[in-house]
Amino acid sequence: MEKYIYKQDINITPELMARINELLSHYPEDKKKSALLPVLHEVQDAHDNWLSYELQDKVAEILEIKPIEVYEVVSFYTMFNQKPIGKYMFEFCRTSCCATRGVEDLMDYTCNKLGIKEGETTVDGMFTVVGVECLGACGYAPMMQIGDFYHENLNQEKVDQLIADCRAGKITLHDK
Repeated sequence: MEKYIYKQDINITPELMARINELLSHYPEDKKKSALLPVLHEVQDAHDNWLSYELQDKVAEILEIKPIEVYEVVSFYTMFNQKPIGKYMFEFCRTSCCATRGVEDLMDYTCNKLGIKEGETTVDGMFTVVGVECLGACGYAPMMQIGDFYHENLNQEKVDQLIADCRAGKITLHDK
């Protein structure tokens, strides 16, 4: 497995460790691996929304599992990021309903407007644009997710407004 060259500070703060221990308390002592997904979410949220290999190794150590068991999960799910991403990640649903409603054109429009290609991050670190599998809001296609929130019935004008709102700090990323 090729490792990325990105470096990341690994800082498991006492607050983060307390949250991890709280999550672990929901599982039998000998089944710590069962907490892998929620622990990865917490750790990623606490580390600029991405997980370096070193950080994945730390999660493996905490859960007393092999690092490959963490790598397999992180590389499988698109919700986990293996490299630095923009503050605002535009995750466009690209499955059938959104595709038939023009999501590919909207992704191209968004990438052109931001001066990046799909999967890249703007120079200022503000935006990353990616295509993801079904987000489960087919009746509102085309749509995308930014943080924890869906943005539906998209068109170029709505994308322009979302970009402007992000730049102005008006977009909330999490429902916490």
